[in-house]
Amino acid sequence: MSGPVLDTKLSVDAETFQANAAHNRALAQRLRDDVARVALGGDARSRDRHVARGKLLPRDRVERLLDPGSPFLEIGQLVANGLYDDAVPGAGVIAG
Repeated sequence: MSGPVLDTKLSVDAETFQANAAHNRALAQRLRDDVARVALGGDARSRDRHVARGKLLPRDRVERLLDPGSPFLEIGQLVANGLYDDAVPGAGVIAG
């Protein structure tokens, strides 16, 4: 059972399509970069100090709570991103 074929006037070779596609690829890369930065959980100095005290980093604690191989889809990593002068990744909360 298949649906009807949808006609389109979209041309993937069109200049506007190519410009929009490039723009969206750049936005997607920026999102991946921001999420990776937030996943670090702060600056290196703060992380090193936390680990030196014998503590696990927050995402390491979450990882240990989950069964091995269990999926965890983190949401809200960029909450409050750019809202404060200091780095407050995910507003200090890990949710999933």
